[in-house]
Amino acid sequence: MMDLSNLKEKAKNAEPANKKLFDKLKKKKPKDLDDVVHALHEEAFEKIDCLQCANCCKTTSPIFKDIDIDRISKRLKMRPGDFIGKYLHMDEDNDYVLNVAPCPFLDPENYCLIYDDRPTACREYPHTNRKRFYQLLDLTMKNTEICPAVFDIVEEMKKKY
Repeated sequence: MMDLSNLKEKAKNAEPANKKLFDKLKKKKPKDLDDVVHALHEEAFEKIDCLQCANCCKTTSPIFKDIDIDRISKRLKMRPGDFIGKYLHMDEDNDYVLNVAPCPFLDPENYCLIYDDRPTACREYPHTNRKRFYQLLDLTMKNTEICPAVFDIVEEMKKKY
């Protein structure tokens, strides 16, 4: 497992090379990109245990869609408005995000207290197994600073492309 204390620094150092690669991928849109990235995703998550890390939950907020708010507030036996008032605020993009980091639903052992009802953004994170990966390159660049698996995936992508 990568030392998280220097992940952000390593990601910043790799950023110029990553940007060059991503610009090339955006232009060419290789037909095998999804297959390559999905295979790298599988490899990365064989080595990295999210429960040992949870850096995403500790440092960033997912976007909460209305459907997520409804599902989570129902689980917590709260009205959606009360859930929003207690846990969320609108960010500069007019998306609901958490008021605090780490996530208030992360327990001391890095388990999610609302796992079965967690937001869609959490379910899909870090998005490296999604279709049309070339559409997620800017987000992936940001995620290299947060998720050691994404950092590893991008480092391996540089070898293949």
